[in-house]
Amino acid sequence: MPAKLIILGAGSALPTRSNFPTSQLLELRDKQYMIDCGEGTQIRMRQMGLKINRLGHIFISHLHGDHCFGLIGLISSFGMLNRTADLYIHGPFGITKLFESQIAFFCENLPYKVIFEEFDTRSNVMIFEDRSVTVFSIPLKHRVPCSGFLFNEKARDRHINREMINFYKVPVAQLNLIKAGADFITPDGELVPNERLTTAADKTVSYAYCSDTAYHEKVIPIIKGVDLLYHEATFAESEKVRAKSTMHSTATQAATIALKADVGKLLIGHFSARYADQQLLLDEAKSVYSNTLLAQDMCLYEF
Repeated sequence: MPAKLIILGAGSALPTRSNFPTSQLLELRDKQYMIDCGEGTQIRMRQMGLKINRLGHIFISHLHGDHCFGLIGLISSFGMLNRTADLYIHGPFGITKLFESQIAFFCENLPYKVIFEEFDTRSNVMIFEDRSVTVFSIPLKHRVPCSGFLFNEKARDRHINREMINFYKVPVAQLNLIKAGADFITPDGELVPNERLTTAADKTVSYAYCSDTAYHEKVIPIIKGVDLLYHEATFAESEKVRAKSTMHSTATQAATIALKADVGKLLIGHFSARYADQQLLLDEAKSVYSNTLLAQDMCLYEF
């Protein structure tokens, strides 16, 4: 199954009728990972009828309200829904102090644990790993400590060639080893190479999230060649000076990063509320990097 990115909010600080503040849900190998949790996140999830029983980890890029105002509401709702599984929240230094007092005040006696894991936004380091994926921080350039996230899917198992498995009478107990790449030795001592017993594993995917940030070429070697890049495009090129002063990016700058990083596809978002029609932003980005899409609330993107 392909990876799926669900946009719950593609706007910036001021919500509009079309765009709520930033939040995304990444679905990868039957697991869900939330990236930022702006105001209205759980409303969008309700509107889309999303089931999030596979959500165990939330990644917060920075402590501006449009990226985390929805978090306390989501935590509270999980409690009312009698969630029992631990919820891990990965965020910059200070997130624990900021939210633990809110949880104590608004969410007393939660039936599950909320576990905060802080990291240094200035470093490109692995901040999470499970059987399916590794997640690395991406230092960004913003007014407060801010980090993007790089999701790298781990190698998948090879596919069993059932005909050859039956021919060599491979025991069921050895199939997991075979799928992981092991050769097989028959009872007569014959070595059967793995390539004869299996076919190639499915291609793995990678996803990079870069919001909020000024134009910052230091991210390029980190995100080089990812299948999908989400990069903020808060302003059009006519607002380049404002973008620089507020430490945001223009659509053209986002596309330039995508082009230099040789990514598979660019998804632009975090749009300023001034752009009722975001076609201008898309046109500017596509003039630099043609394989660009607009992030739209309640839309799903497969890669």
